Amino acid sequence: MFAVLPPAQHHAFPRAPRAQFMADLLLAKDHKEQVMTALEEILAKRNLSALFQPIIDLKRGEFLGFEGLIRGPANSPLHSPANLFSAAEREGLALEVEMLARQIVLESFALQDLPGLLFLNVSPQALTQPSFRNGQTLAFLEQLDIDPSRVVIEITENQPTFDFDAMRSALLHYRGMGFNIAIDDLGEGFSSLRLWSELRPEYIKIDMHFVQGVDRDPIKLQFLKSIQNIAESCGTKVIAEGVETAAELRVVKDLGIALGQGYFIARPTPTPPLHATSETGRIINTSSISIFPDSSTAHAAPYAQTTAHKLLSYIEPAQPDTLIEYLFARFNDDPALRTIPVVKNGQPLGLIQRYHFFDRFAKPYQRELHGKKPCQELIQNAPLLVEKSMPIQELSHFLAESDDRHFADGFIITENSRYIGVASGQALLRELTQMQLEAARYANPLTLLPGNVPINEHIGRLLQANTPFVACYCDLDHFKPFNDTYGYRKGDEMIQLTGRVLSWACDPKLDFIGHVGGDDFILLMQSRDWQTRCEQALRSFEQAASLMFSEDHLSAGGYTSEGRDGTVKFHPLSSLSIGAIRVGAGQYPSHHEVSAAMTDAKKMAKKIQGNSIFVEQRLSTVL
Repeated sequence: MFAVLPPAQHHAFPRAPRAQFMADLLLAKDHKEQVMTALEEILAKRNLSALFQPIIDLKRGEFLGFEGLIRGPANSPLHSPANLFSAAEREGLALEVEMLARQIVLESFALQDLPGLLFLNVSPQALTQPSFRNGQTLAFLEQLDIDPSRVVIEITENQPTFDFDAMRSALLHYRGMGFNIAIDDLGEGFSSLRLWSELRPEYIKIDMHFVQGVDRDPIKLQFLKSIQNIAESCGTKVIAEGVETAAELRVVKDLGIALGQGYFIARPTPTPPLHATSETGRIINTSSISIFPDSSTAHAAPYAQTTAHKLLSYIEPAQPDTLIEYLFARFNDDPALRTIPVVKNGQPLGLIQRYHFFDRFAKPYQRELHGKKPCQELIQNAPLLVEKSMPIQELSHFLAESDDRHFADGFIITENSRYIGVASGQALLRELTQMQLEAARYANPLTLLPGNVPINEHIGRLLQANTPFVACYCDLDHFKPFNDTYGYRKGDEMIQLTGRVLSWACDPKLDFIGHVGGDDFILLMQSRDWQTRCEQALRSFEQAASLMFSEDHLSAGGYTSEGRDGTVKFHPLSSLSIGAIRVGAGQYPSHHEVSAAMTDAKKMAKKIQGNSIFVEQRLSTVL
């Protein structure tokens, strides 16, 4: 039986008047006819124009070649390639328009006698068409005197590739004729990763989304690193698309990516430049390396990614009607068993703790009297239930605000309110401690500056690039007496002040600052005026730190404090010492040797009274 709706319910929206409906229909039909007429005119008059955008070799600073782009008639809705090919697809003329576009690009490339390679955009649909495979493009290249080895077929995906095997077969066919292959927009396409895996193209283009802002985004940086590592392992050259700033170009170059393309290098034009701009050349030819975006904050706050599920231990639960004597047997058979959850139909009812259990039944005859009773009688309090998806940080606050017994007795972890396991306060503490230790390796929690791991990684990058730099070990003098006299809060403020002063002294484009821990900082400086910057930091520290001492201590130049042995000793005001070493190309094999050398320089700096810098002169003089 079919239900008939009242007339008002037949439509979600009110009907337009019939006259309006017919007018809209006629307008749509008229527009469709206009678009069809415009496309037919484009095909008949070959009314398309070619643009070329250079692709630069990031090691040599020279153009490898050009990507051929197409535009429709000027001052027309079909001028944009997106509108042009979308309209052609709707009208069933996509292959005809694409073939014409390809011919226009090839003709213009040959007419201008452009050097290097031509990256020619080809859709998967056109690639598998017999009219494309039967040699038309090859014959056209012969007419223009362009060798197929100079043409890179660039697969552009704007819709899913359903016949993957046919496309793969076609690409192998063209490779056999001498063409090279490139896959466009890696990270955006539908089958580009599979194509890369199976076809091993000569070139892979990274979608511009992952390139733009890479100098500020550690996630994009990691993506590019991963793609570059894969490319190196399979002999593919990576092209970074969408390079729009000098900072992006520096990072892309320093990652070892082979090729770049984007507005900063050169915009698409009908007659492209044949050489890179002086600014682009300067960035490519510089020996300095870029400062990568700081990924330490991601490591410094791992709580957001770690949930209560990580603490879970599964313990076979008891039913509420399970006899108490059965629990005796389980606890006796497993000395490590600390708790038994009681669950009914997946719903947690409570926890029975080992020490509570044996404390209650340690008296004579208790087991004999109560052994045949159901264990639910032993449940005294409602358990603490924690969903497995709860972040660790939230769980720690939640547990701190709960009854103290939950920390000692443990809690039940659930999924959609159903029992899946148990966890303890000790397990939470262990996990928090481990995460804090791991985070501290990447970022100091007090200053949020990069920690030991990023420091060593940056030294490694500098050494690998044979880039000359200055390594500075910065340390506070007489800091412990200050901490003892003014308290740890003031001590933390002093350390944070030191981090800020040193950060201000650095050129963010060239100099790296890290916080080893405590009152120890590392500067890795490529600035030519590094010594002036360090001296300015010492003056700034002296002025700023003076505000942290009392007037009496300032006038006395220090203060007295009692040591652990009971003796009273006078301590000078805290000061900053910087030990610096110049590192030349090939001078040190690894960060270990650099660390040892700047530690020795720091020890020499600390022998100088007051705020001071010691520059090791016995080693190579490079900056």
